[in-house]
Amino acid sequence: MSRRFTPSVITANALLSGEVVWLSAGNEWTASPNEATLFTTPEAADDRLEWALTQAHAVVGPYLAAAKAGPDGPEPTHFREAFRRRGPSNYAHGKQEALCSG
Repeated sequence: MSRRFTPSVITANALLSGEVVWLSAGNEWTASPNEATLFTTPEAADDRLEWALTQAHAVVGPYLAAAKAGPDGPEPTHFREAFRRRGPSNYAHGKQEALCSG
């Protein structure tokens, strides 16, 4: 029995910084999840994931993450991916730094 395809983005971690990145149009890695390409067919998603897996010089661990279209770009449908978008869970640095000051 095959699994039903869910629209997805491709995400990974940048090799040198460890930052969460997403694959955008033109096969560019971006730190902005709003710029991620939302794949709506399994063929397109599998093709780009296969390419992403060859990018060991730039990223670590690329995989498909379920997402849906949102007003400002793809939005995660799973709590793990929503958590990864926000950055590290320690507020001392990273994307959440502004939340602990003020």
